[in-house]
Amino acid sequence: MKTRFLILVTMCFTMVGLAQKSEIKAAEKAFKGGDAMAAKTALEGASGTISGADAKVKAQYHFIRGQVYADLGKKGDSEAFKEAVTSFQSVLDIESESGKKKYTDETTQRMNALTADLVNSAVDDNANKKFDEAAEKLYMSYQLSPKDTSYLYFAANSAVQGGNYEKSLKYYNELSEVGYDGGGIKYKATNVASGQVEEMDKVQRDLMIKAGTHSDPIDEEVPSKKAEIVKNIALIYTQIGENDKAIEAYQKARQSNPDDVNLVLSEANLYYSMDDKEKFKSLMAEAAAMAPDNADLHYNIGVIAMEQGNLAEARASYLKALEIDPNYTNAQLNLSTTYVNEGNGLIDEMNTLGNSRADIARYDELKEKKDELFKKGADVLETALKDSPDNKSILTQLKNIYGAMGDNENFMRLKKLLGE
Repeated sequence: MKTRFLILVTMCFTMVGLAQKSEIKAAEKAFKGGDAMAAKTALEGASGTISGADAKVKAQYHFIRGQVYADLGKKGDSEAFKEAVTSFQSVLDIESESGKKKYTDETTQRMNALTADLVNSAVDDNANKKFDEAAEKLYMSYQLSPKDTSYLYFAANSAVQGGNYEKSLKYYNELSEVGYDGGGIKYKATNVASGQVEEMDKVQRDLMIKAGTHSDPIDEEVPSKKAEIVKNIALIYTQIGENDKAIEAYQKARQSNPDDVNLVLSEANLYYSMDDKEKFKSLMAEAAAMAPDNADLHYNIGVIAMEQGNLAEARASYLKALEIDPNYTNAQLNLSTTYVNEGNGLIDEMNTLGNSRADIARYDELKEKKDELFKKGADVLETALKDSPDNKSILTQLKNIYGAMGDNENFMRLKKLLGE
C-alpha cells in the first residue's frame, strides 16, 4: 500500500507540472497572437502552483508574465506595470540563483524597454495632472534602472505636485541617501541638417563635430540640486507640522555644504514662517555676508528691521540694496517710507503738547524735523521718478507725502501725472 501511495503522489506532481507547462504555453501562444488578456487568464491558472515548480519553469513563467503585464500597462492599465516589474525582476533573481541564464539577457532588454514605456506614460500623466500615478511610474523606472537616479528625483517632484507629501518625503530622503547631486554638464551641438540643438554625451558630441554633422558645441553647466532637495524635505516637514525635523534637515545639509547661500536663505525663510524674526534676520545677515552683492538679501533684511521698528537699520539695508541695484523700486519705496514713518513718530509727541511757551517751541522744533524727514522721503522718490516716470507706486506714494506736507503745488502735479 505504501508503494502504491508514493506512485500516486508522484503521478499527482507530474500532472501538476504538465498543467503548469500547458498553461504557460497557452499564455505564450495567446500573447504572440496579440491577445494579452487571454494570456493573463492562462497565467492566472498557473499562478497557484508555480511556487513549487523548478527554477526553469519559474523563470519561463515570470518571463512571459512580465511581457504580458508590460503590454497591458502600455495599453493603459497602470497597475499592470508593477506586476511587469516584479516578474522581470523575479526572472533575474531566479536565474542568478540557479546559475542558468536562459532568459536573463532578453529580460534585461525588455526591462530597458519597460523603463522607457513607464517614463513616457509618466510624462502623459503629469501633463494630465495625474501626479500620483506619474510619481509611481517614475519610481518604478528608477527601480528598473537604479543608475538613473534622475527618475527618482522626478518621482519626488511629481509626488509634491500631487500633494502626496508622505510619498515625496520618502523619495527625497532616498535621494539624499544615495547622494544624488543632479548637477553636471550637458553637452550640446547643432545638427547641421536640421538646425536643431541636440544633447548627447561628450564623446559622441565631439565625434559628431569632427565628422561635420554637427556644429556650435555648447557645454551647459547644470547646477547641483542638493540644496533644492534639502529645501523640499524641510518644506514638507514644515507642511506636516514637524518644524524640528525641518531645522535638523537644514543644519545637516549646511554641515555638508557650508558655502551654499541658498540653504541659509531657505532656513531663514523657515524661521520667518515660524514667526521667529530674530533668527530670520540673523540668518539673512549671514547670507548677506556670504553674497554681499545680492540686493534682494539686503532688501529683505531691511523689511524685517522695519517691521521691528529699527528704522535706521532698515534704512542702511535699503541703501545697500540700492548701491547694488540703483533701480530697485521696492527698496526706493521702503527707503522713503523709513523717513515718513520716523516723521509720523514725531507727530505723536506733537499732539501731546500744550500751549505753553516751552510746548510751542518744542512743537515748532518737532514740526521742522518732521517736515525735513518727509522732504527726505520725497527726495528719494523724486530721484526714483527720473528713471521710472510712469511707476504708479512711486507716483502715488510721492503724492501722499506732498499731501501730508501741505505742499499743494507738488500734490496737484502728482495728481495730474496720475491722471486723477
